Amino acid sequence: MKQVTIYADGACEGNPGPGGYAAVIEEDGSRREISGAEAMTTNNRMELTALIEGARLVPEGTAIPVYSDSNLAVRTINEWAAGWESRGWKRKTGPVENVDLVRSAYATYRKRPELDLTWIKAHVGFTWNEYADRLANRWRES
Repeated sequence: MKQVTIYADGACEGNPGPGGYAAVIEEDGSRREISGAEAMTTNNRMELTALIEGARLVPEGTAIPVYSDSNLAVRTINEWAAGWESRGWKRKTGPVENVDLVRSAYATYRKRPELDLTWIKAHVGFTWNEYADRLANRWRES
């Protein structure tokens, strides 16, 4: 049986500052990846971008787990965005930060229920998560 997973990560130096993102799709030991950088961004923007771009690596209808070490990004998409959408993209306490990316990520994962977005702890030895982290940081430094 084929094992396929995605690991997505973002990085930023300063907040805001230069940032990078990466998503790696691992399939039975081989990988495909997508990554990039922005000159002036935030860590949260890069985490959300990695999740959006990572979903684009997967053909529609392909059920796989998507892992992120950003608890904020995962909870934003899985828990909070539905309420914000119902309130016109507003939080009870004010505006939604990074609303452009939040809306895009939420729409992507709502349209793709076969993608199981899950939080994992960072820097505890998940090989492809560590790889995505290094790749995002290389882009941040470029």
